[in-house]
Order: sequence, then structure tokens, then C-alpha cells
Amino acid sequence: MTVLHVTVWDESGDEGGDGSGRESGDGGVAGSGGEGASAVFAHNIFTWGSDETYGFAAQRPLADRHRLLLVDRRGYGGSPDTERSDFDTDADDLVELLARQAGGAHLVGHGNGGLAAVLAAGRRPDLVRSLALIQPSVFSAAADHPVVAELYRRVRDGAGAPEPVTPERFLRASTEGIGLAMPEPTAQRLRAVATSMRERPVWEARVPLEPVRAAPWPKLVICGTWEDAPEPYRTYVGEPLMVCAEAVADGVGARLLRVPGYYPHTQQPAAVNAALRELWGRSAGQSG
Repeated sequence: MTVLHVTVWDESGDEGGDGSGRESGDGGVAGSGGEGASAVFAHNIFTWGSDETYGFAAQRPLADRHRLLLVDRRGYGGSPDTERSDFDTDADDLVELLARQAGGAHLVGHGNGGLAAVLAAGRRPDLVRSLALIQPSVFSAAADHPVVAELYRRVRDGAGAPEPVTPERFLRASTEGIGLAMPEPTAQRLRAVATSMRERPVWEARVPLEPVRAAPWPKLVICGTWEDAPEPYRTYVGEPLMVCAEAVADGVGARLLRVPGYYPHTQQPAAVNAALRELWGRSAGQSG
């Protein structure tokens, strides 16, 4: 068993009000924390659970009522290296962590972490209290849509033996190359980028949505509107993700929430956090 690193934030009993959290080496945390069930978060590429740039740092206010478990997927953050990151393995890791939470947990996933989250939820719906997907990379849900088909075509045309590229060059091309600011290339960031470069392609995933649709707990899909994104980023990334979000929401019977921008939980944390509180509240109402 690979021991993952999990950042644990639980400030519901923080009498001093200093907002201190704690680190857990393996995420072996039982109990609910605060007024509600624990919540497990799975991050996207180039990042890790508690990262301020692309991760879930802005969701920390939710720890006033819930224990937040921010997973570092294999090869990211404080978790061990992996030869190749894989959404199926990530899903199994999430299931294992969910099983350690008394009464299950809420599950939140972004991007490739959203793909792992929906796979985990479908495998063990009995361990899930609610599911929130932020721009999930579940492209099989919209494989026949022209925008996604074009994405697949670009991927096929670009396949082959790529020229060797360093993680720093890859990070620059993936940010400045499409009109975004490049984050500081720290050792932790570059390790995350190197792992992302070795991830199993998400378009290989075939995700059965019916088990999630049939589950009794509430579901939410969050997507940006992308109108202010740099044009190359909006065209090559944003449009397929928006199509995918709509298809996933329809496929699992989820509420679809659109918020301004293109990185919902970091650019619009107040709106996203409010939506998560509402979702978790509905779950508590159903279980009560």
C-alpha cells in the first residue's frame, strides 16, 4: 500500500481561532470533524492539495465546520513518487481514504482529480456523502461532441515520440505559451509538472456514470464561463471542459453551476465555497 500525504484542516474546535491545521502522513483520519462529515479533495495537474496557485488553499474557510482532507495524489506534494500517474490508481487511493472516514465523506475533485473522484464514487457510492466535480476531465461523457472530437484529433496528430523537454520548459509552454502567468518554478512545482507529464492520458478513461446517477446523495458540477481567458487557453482547453461539464452534469443528474473565470475554486472561492456548503448541507438533510 502506498502511503499518501494528506493535509488535514479542521478548525471547528480551534478555541484560539488561529486557523492552524495539521499534516497527516497517510490520511488515516476517522471521525467527522466539526458539525458535519469530513470532505476529501483531489487536485488537478501541476499542483498538490494545499497549493495556493492551483490547489484548494482557498477552500480552507470550510474547515470551520468540516474536517478537510486534501490529498496529494501519487507523485505530487508530499506523496511518494510514481513511475506513471494513473486515474484508476488514484481512484483506488480515494476509495481507501473514504473507507477510513466514519460514515463516509464528501468528495470534491478538480480536473484530473475530478476524473479520479467520479471513478471512486462510482466504485463505492456507499462511502460517499456528496460529490462535487470542478471542471472534471471526464471526456468520455462528451466523446461525440465536435469540440471534444477536435480535441481528440489534435491529440492524435500530436502523438509520436516527442522531443525531450524539461519540466520547467513544459510548465512555461503550458502557461506563458497560452497567455497565462507562469508560477514560480520551485522544486515542488517542477516535481508536480514532471508527474503531470507522465500521467496516463485522461481520454483513455471510460467512465460509467450510471452508478453515480443512481446514488442517493447530491451531486454538483462547477464550471467557469471562460470569457476572460486568453484565447488559446479558452479554445484548446476551456471549450472542451465546458462541454464536458455539461455532459457530466446531465449524465449523473447533477446541478451545474457556472461561475466567472476559468479556475473556479481559486478565482471565485466565495461562490464555490458557498456552493459546497449548500451541497454538504443538503447531504446532511437527506441523511437526517
